[in-house]
Amino acid sequence: MADIKTYQMLIDGAWVDASDGGQFESTNPTTGAVWSRVPEATEADVNRAVEAAHRAFTDGPWGRMTPTERGKCLRTLGDLLAERSEALGRTESIDTGKMLKETRWQAKYIAEFFHFFAGCADKVSGETLPIDKPDMFVFTKREPLGVVAAVVPWNSQLFLVAVKLGPALAAGNTVVLKASEHASAAMLEFGQLIEAAGIPPGVVNIVTGHGEPCGRALTSHPLVARVSFTGGPNAARHVLENVKTNFAEVSLELGGKSPIIVFEDADIESAVNAAIAGIFGATGQSCVAGSRLYLHADIADAFLERMTDMARQIVIGDPLEEATQMGPLCTQGQLEHIRTEVAHARSEGGTVLTGGKQPDQAGLFYEPTIIDCPRQDMRIIDTELFGPVVCTQRFTSEEEALTLANDSQHGLAAGIFTANGARQLRMADRVRAGIVWVNTYRAVSPIAAFGGVKGSGYGRESGFQAIYDYTRPKTVWINTSDAPMANPFVMR
Repeated sequence: MADIKTYQMLIDGAWVDASDGGQFESTNPTTGAVWSRVPEATEADVNRAVEAAHRAFTDGPWGRMTPTERGKCLRTLGDLLAERSEALGRTESIDTGKMLKETRWQAKYIAEFFHFFAGCADKVSGETLPIDKPDMFVFTKREPLGVVAAVVPWNSQLFLVAVKLGPALAAGNTVVLKASEHASAAMLEFGQLIEAAGIPPGVVNIVTGHGEPCGRALTSHPLVARVSFTGGPNAARHVLENVKTNFAEVSLELGGKSPIIVFEDADIESAVNAAIAGIFGATGQSCVAGSRLYLHADIADAFLERMTDMARQIVIGDPLEEATQMGPLCTQGQLEHIRTEVAHARSEGGTVLTGGKQPDQAGLFYEPTIIDCPRQDMRIIDTELFGPVVCTQRFTSEEEALTLANDSQHGLAAGIFTANGARQLRMADRVRAGIVWVNTYRAVSPIAAFGGVKGSGYGRESGFQAIYDYTRPKTVWINTSDAPMANPFVMR
């Protein structure tokens, strides 16, 4: 028990326990052992965090800093993140089961997002308007919204913190981050960099807890001006109910069931590698996981033979070991969900080409799984599993491929593999997804917007435009004439 690490929340620049002493435990999914304890925030704790952020916005030094000064803080934060990437990656791997080789690389690369938004901070501008009235000088300026509530899931904590915190702070807002109850440690470790980056107390606060009361109290708080939420659709529905009380602006990123479409002229080696990376990378625990695989009938058998052989050779094990290629699932609930849906797919006529079960080892592991599905209306086709399971079907024409790909409640990402340049453009234009990768998959950049359509949510993260989403325009009218205003009761 002495080895169990105890964390605290960051509120108003201080590390604190829950006001009632409440805690919950976090389990290492590789070993099944409890490894840390995290505060269970009460409604009073959330209120303290939001009020601290509000004071920091209205009365603190943050609001008096120039955009360039804020940008320097973000740049320093990015530098510190890169320096701590090994330690932060290890913490995230222990807490979530993600591969250390991925988490430490990701932590270092995520520093570029803070550097990007640091550079954006003093590039936000308004405009002068060619107004249709004489003697009037009219211009707009962009102003920060106020307190931002950022709700972040466990699976890509540091990435999602960066794409929410970066533009919010660059625009001059203050933030209350809510970490996932499933894995909070990496975000709390990251929070230790806030003060060192020169960011004043209260500008960034981190609370931990479950949806009730923590998430509900945060997203419905009257002082919250914007909610940036990443997670599942059921939780998102609660968020939309909550903001009815405070009229906060909302952006939602809700995951997906992303299709990868491979045509007969595609580079098969490249497409197989992309399909493997798209669904078995991060153990399939990615919102853009390529979990629907549509193959042209002419190449389907050869493609699946190659992909199945590769999937069977994936090394499953401890995510801290360099030789491991796929780690465990994060939660027991995910494992049970996947078991249920794979069994149901079998009952509907699906053929498991490889995997479909847990390996013979302790921990929350599940084998890389490929299911050949005879029909589009099978439940598993449009059910997000958040695990290493891909469903495959065949098509014979471009129109059929588009129909299959767009027949989904989701619309976050899509992959298209073809050597035909005209087809690349046609498919990218007609596939209903917020992100389309052509002859590649899972590429991200701070320069490129990230977000979905349909049931995958709305709003965009990353890219220069994201900073504008954390501001609102103010229109200023200046009468340049020395003459008095006209009599309001005399119309001319």
